Amino acid sequence: MSDEVDAGADAPPSAARRRSAWMILGVVAAALVVCCCSAAVGLLISWSAGLFHAPT
Repeated sequence: MSDEVDAGADAPPSAARRRSAWMILGVVAAALVVCCCSAAVGLLISWSAGLFHAPT
């Protein structure tokens, strides 16, 4: 077995749930950062391509 499993055996059961909750929050935060950054890049490209300028 791995060291992580052995170390978790001495910890109370709530510690494993706390660790997985932080892991889920970290994954959600990372996904939000990726989504927001890709949206910002898309808007920047659209703006530089002139898609937001008033037609003349």
